[in-house]
Amino acid sequence: MKNNKKIIDKFSDRKDCCNDPSVTFQNGYAVCQNCGEVVDQLFSAHERRAYNNEEKENRICNEPTWRDFGPRTDLSKYQSDYKGSGFNSRKRELYSRLSKIHRSLISGLERNLWEAKPKMKYISTRLCVPQYVSDTAWRIYTKVAKDRLTVGRSIDGFVAAALYAAIRIHEFPKLLDDITEATLASRHTIVHSLGFIIREVLPKLRLKYAPITAEQLIFYFGNKLELPTQIQVRANELYACARQNGLSVSGKDPKGLAASLIYLAARESEYKKTQAEVALVAKTNEVTLRSRIKDLKNCVGIVEFPISSNNSLVAN
Repeated sequence: MKNNKKIIDKFSDRKDCCNDPSVTFQNGYAVCQNCGEVVDQLFSAHERRAYNNEEKENRICNEPTWRDFGPRTDLSKYQSDYKGSGFNSRKRELYSRLSKIHRSLISGLERNLWEAKPKMKYISTRLCVPQYVSDTAWRIYTKVAKDRLTVGRSIDGFVAAALYAAIRIHEFPKLLDDITEATLASRHTIVHSLGFIIREVLPKLRLKYAPITAEQLIFYFGNKLELPTQIQVRANELYACARQNGLSVSGKDPKGLAASLIYLAARESEYKKTQAEVALVAKTNEVTLRSRIKDLKNCVGIVEFPISSNNSLVAN
């Protein structure tokens, strides 16, 4: 507490956040209570070691604060009780050992959740997933852990699969490739874990898994390509017209279909994009993109565009 007070006093002299800064600790961060600015991060995932008395006095305790599941008693390492009174050397040694014993006396389920929770938060934060999607993903993973589906299998794979299942349940526009890039698990492991979740977990939770569609990806790819809303709406109109004229989407990757719609809609405007740019954002290849463009032109009857030498279409 003494060291924390020194840090708060140091940041209280700041004048760049507001005229009357009042810095306090909140979940491991120094936050100004008047303007809400996060001044500095004071907690980290691992505690810094100390080798002498001076380092022990200056060290900031950085106990992880992400464990927000289940009723647990947390023995403080701030060298003081809940009233702020400091411990003497005997009590400090006693509570240090009690805290060590207390952390070891947890069930296998809680150890599993202990490891999975920061991984879930890391992926959700990196992908900018809304809180309601993260809550559904954590509910799915908790059921996975309780049913012991992670025994002998990858926790990373089930964490990523639970998050992707929640994304598909809420129809949030994110790809499985985005999940794969944000985690250490391989695509094969995530798909294998996702199969367990769809078959054995979602029916028990009464949640419906909805595969991703081209309509959802049109606006997702359009935003990533920084295209105006009018072009995205035009791409959606082209898709509706193609479906009315008999376009079959069975067996076709929705990524390639949405990318081809965005490409055709952009070619009608001044915001033209090359096939390479669209394919890179959609995480597909140009061959698939040209095939879907040809199918759309046959259904919608889009006229030929003037094609440059480095970005040619297959002639009908």
